Amino acid sequence: MRFRPLPASALAVAVATALLVGGCGSDDDWSRPHAKPTAVGAIGPGFSDPAAPPAPEATITPSPGSWDGVRPSAGYRVVLLTAGQDPQTRTLVSAVTEWAEEEDVSLKTVTATKPDQFIPSIVRAMDLAPDLIISAGDDLIDPLALVTPNHLDRRFLVIGAELAEPTQNVTAADWTGASFRGEGLGMSSAYDPATFTAERAGRAVRAGVAAVLTGLTGIVIWLD
Repeated sequence: MRFRPLPASALAVAVATALLVGGCGSDDDWSRPHAKPTAVGAIGPGFSDPAAPPAPEATITPSPGSWDGVRPSAGYRVVLLTAGQDPQTRTLVSAVTEWAEEEDVSLKTVTATKPDQFIPSIVRAMDLAPDLIISAGDDLIDPLALVTPNHLDRRFLVIGAELAEPTQNVTAADWTGASFRGEGLGMSSAYDPATFTAERAGRAVRAGVAAVLTGLTGIVIWLD
């Protein structure tokens, strides 16, 4: 088992995570008041049906590139929450950092290296009060399933995996080959580490962020 449930007191302990602060083209230290972010641009045709918005926990398969016209407004604050050093997770982390640099996003990274750090790392990420928390790494799926339903005011994007029963604040972007949904469900026979390419991970980040920025949350975005 990768994750062992922790007592409630774990939420109050000091977080033994590595917090890396990257400018990504922004001088924002997050100490000043912050305007609510908005979407710059618009979702293109084929992302979803405006006349029939997806229901909670629904899966949509947007047309390739239909998210390309959307980017975050200036000063968008994102925490990259990550655990694991496997090649798949490293690919996802690289995709997030490259996207943040290209879009001038203010990015901070919280990294958990041990199982007893998983829940505290999520708490630390929330305490930073970002506009969005992007999760990369299968080890965080079960901890997120425990924490996110109790913090509906925080927005999460899971890339390369998904929660089995996401609440309205958790959006996922994955694909055939990236099918992890938690320890109890395991990995399907379709799981394939080779599908975690830089190109596909980059599309997952951009499509997922576009969905969050335009209010399509609590769903799974399925990529080809």
